[in-house]
Amino acid sequence: MGDAARLRTLEMLVAREACVTELAEASGERVSTVSHRLRLLRSEGLVERRRDGRHIYYSLADQHVIDMLRNAIDHAEEPLPHPEESSQ
Repeated sequence: MGDAARLRTLEMLVAREACVTELAEASGERVSTVSHRLRLLRSEGLVERRRDGRHIYYSLADQHVIDMLRNAIDHAEEPLPHPEESSQ
């Protein structure tokens, strides 16, 4: 999750499953780049795939991954404390 491109890909999959082509179009990246990233995310157990004819659809692996991703995004959106608050 430390890589911005991976995080964007995971964030797109929160809403719904998508195929590589859809993810590539949404991100403005090459299909090969997105495919490689999905392969990495799948090997780490963060996404899973489902074949439907000639298309492979990717989704987040389970509710735990969805919760982890939402918590990370929520945490990143929290305002930073003022320096005087953090020293207390």
